[in-house]
Amino acid sequence: MALLLAGAFTMIVPFLWAISTSLKTEDAIYANPTDLVPRDPKTRQISIHWENYLKVWEKIPLRSYYMVSIIAAVAVTIGRVATSSLAAYAFARLEFPGRDKLFLLYLATMMIPAEVTMIPIFVLISKMHWMNTYYALILPGVFTAFGTFMLRQFFMTIPRGLEDAARVDGCSRLGIWWRVIIPLSVPALVTLTIFTFLGSWNDFMWPLIVTHTKDMFPIPVGLAQMQSDYQRELTLLMAASVQVLVPVFILFFACQKRVTEGIVMSGFGKF
Repeated sequence: MALLLAGAFTMIVPFLWAISTSLKTEDAIYANPTDLVPRDPKTRQISIHWENYLKVWEKIPLRSYYMVSIIAAVAVTIGRVATSSLAAYAFARLEFPGRDKLFLLYLATMMIPAEVTMIPIFVLISKMHWMNTYYALILPGVFTAFGTFMLRQFFMTIPRGLEDAARVDGCSRLGIWWRVIIPLSVPALVTLTIFTFLGSWNDFMWPLIVTHTKDMFPIPVGLAQMQSDYQRELTLLMAASVQVLVPVFILFFACQKRVTEGIVMSGFGKF
């Protein structure tokens, strides 16, 4: 119990510190001793400065960063869930020569570091003249072996009798995938959606490489640019960082129950 509390403490304190810093003045940040509750360094009275959150929107194009991140994250999430579910259905339900060997080969790609494939993908994006566009931000992240593996494990727990009944009723393979498999796989799909959205929302390296104008910067790259421009204004940096976390927290807490179910249930299934 003590170990869990210690772990929770180390995870929560940085968030509390970020929120506290975002509500202070610059003088209060460097005051000694440092207070977790925002206080005036001279009078020691509680002093909360909500205007820091408004100053961020005035000094940097945070609205533009938000729009780019939302469009890219939502598009990547939809594309990855669709491709992963289709591939997982093929590997879990369809019978074709070399299926299991092909699946193992597909899983082997998970052992290849992203840095290895980054250069050839960059060259391909450059030759197609997609640099500094949504195509460069979205398309490379649409496919994933992890999502296919997780959904395949979940699909294999679904009774085949339901699929056979749908086939007797004249349902096609694609119809079975859409009308039978997908509705029964909501927990796993929600889990993959959360993981994909968080990964795309927090992605920094790839957007940094393929974008070079502020109107195409997602939030992580925009915050890095802000850090170089306003490195001495920690209150603004923390205010921007806290606002960036809000959509993530809302999404996670709204889907927390489904995420837990998806992680537990997708662990069953036959490899």
